[in-house]
This record gives sequence, C-alpha cells and structure tokens, in this order.
Amino acid sequence: MMLRPARALARRPFSSDVSSALDAWIAQPKSLVLTDTLTPTHLADLYITLPTRDGSRPGHPYQPPTDGTPLGYGHHLAFFHPRHPESKLRPDGTDADFCPPVPFTRRMWASGTIRWNNKQGSGLRVGDEACAMSTIASVEKKGFDTANAHPMVFVKQMISITAQGRDEPSVVEERSHVYLASRGNRRDARQVTGLPRPDFTFTYKPSLTTLFRFSALTFNGHHIHLDKDYAQHSEGYPERLVHGPLTALMLLEVLQFYKPGSQVHTFKYRARNPVIVNRNSTIYGALTGENKADMWCADDDGVVGMTGSVTFSQ
Repeated sequence: MMLRPARALARRPFSSDVSSALDAWIAQPKSLVLTDTLTPTHLADLYITLPTRDGSRPGHPYQPPTDGTPLGYGHHLAFFHPRHPESKLRPDGTDADFCPPVPFTRRMWASGTIRWNNKQGSGLRVGDEACAMSTIASVEKKGFDTANAHPMVFVKQMISITAQGRDEPSVVEERSHVYLASRGNRRDARQVTGLPRPDFTFTYKPSLTTLFRFSALTFNGHHIHLDKDYAQHSEGYPERLVHGPLTALMLLEVLQFYKPGSQVHTFKYRARNPVIVNRNSTIYGALTGENKADMWCADDDGVVGMTGSVTFSQ
C-alpha cells in the first residue's frame, strides 16, 4: 500500500465548513467526570507489567500492592478511563472525548505535567474510591496560516483527582495531545541535545505483550499500539508504538527504583520521538540538583523518545 505524501494532503486549504466546525467545537464547554476504585487487583496487573516491579530484577522481589498503602507515583494513569462501546470509538480506536472534529483524526500524546499533594493524609492510597474531573484548559491551533504547513490542534486537559471524603485533590495533571489532519509519513528522528551525564540507567525492551497488557490496563484501543498495518500504512511508522503514558510512567518508576522512598512533587515530560516496540529502551537519570532529576529514554541508536524533569525530596 502506497502512502500519499502528507505534505501534498496538507497543502489543500481547509473549507470554511471545516474551520467553522473546529471553531464551534473549541467554543463549546467540555468536562468529564470519571470515578474509580484504586483496587489492589488492578494494580497487581500493572505491577506485573512494569519491569521495575515484576520481580525479574535481582534484589527486587515482586511485592503485591495492599490496601491502605500509598499509591505509586503515576499509577493513577491505569485508572479513570472512559468506558464507551466500540461503536462510539473513533476509526483509529480512540475515545472521542475531548477530540476535535474531522479531519483532525490523528492523535499523539505530546506532553504533560503532574503535581502531587503530599500533605499529610492528602495522597491517594490503594483501595481509595476517587473522582477524576477533566476539563479543557486550552486549545491551540498551529500551522493554519501557511499553505505548506501541517495544521495541528493542541488540546490540553486539566485533570484533578480527589479521593472520596477529601476536600482537595491529591493529584493535578495537565495532559496535552496533538491532533493532525494529514496522514503520517516517514520522518527523520528529531535530535535532542544538551542532556546531562547520567547517574543511573535502566534498560528494558517493551514487547508486544507489554503493549497488549498496558492497553488492557488502560482500556486503550488505539490501533497505533495494536495493529502493525495501521501503524505502518496509516501513520507512517516502522512498527507499533509504545504508549506515551507507559514511557512517562517508566521515567517515574526508574527514579523510584534507584531512589526508593523519595517523595515526588512535580513531574514534567515531553515526547520527542516515537518509541518503537521490540527495541531496547534505556531510561537515564541525572541528579541535577539537590531535589531535582532529569530523566529521558533512548533506544540503542541514541534516538531520544521522551525527556522529563522531576522535583522530589527524601
């Protein structure tokens, strides 16, 4: 199957109907409320999926989650997913919540910031019932002003997670997705420079089983993680992609792996290049300050997939 160049598709000016539909969508207020119980059984499935917790590393035996213990940093990502029938999903298998109208149908997880409330008694715990309130913080249009550009729509969600019986959120997350109107085409890797010398590393290989398990844990039917033909012919990638939230979670996990007991305050991350299935992914960590670590992942060719920074205390 031959792909038409994405540039040729993007040069077509959008009709006034498309632009009007997008502007109308932006103007509409949007919110989503999801409730969940942070059950130890669901967390156990997450633990056995993560190479930092599955017991496969010497000196780090598997320890199942137990009720009442603090929820791991980033582990809320395995909860609070929409539950829509398959007939209501978009053609690529994604949920339609907070997605702009056609032709902006290609979705990528772009970046995010997570902040934890570490006050005594304010953190999430295993077994808690909690509510996640999601709203649109901003919508930004880029590349709409030139005929040769690739128009993009950046949608930033604000998610506040509050445990039942508490007055203030335990976790506040900003999550950004980018939506494109053109088909994917093969592209050169973006260069990432200025990274510090690492103090620790952790290498693992996300496999098809890893992707299947994480998709199941997060109820994520996006074809880019599950369907090789779709990833190649519709998105222009050589293989299926590792989930953005899984890579972000692994940055947090590796910091905890090497700095156990540290209390994380903020985590900012940005996707730089696709992370491809069945390739080694090495997580690097550099302690760049008394209470700060820079984290990133790269494959064996040195292609950086994601960068992040963490503030924490011991």
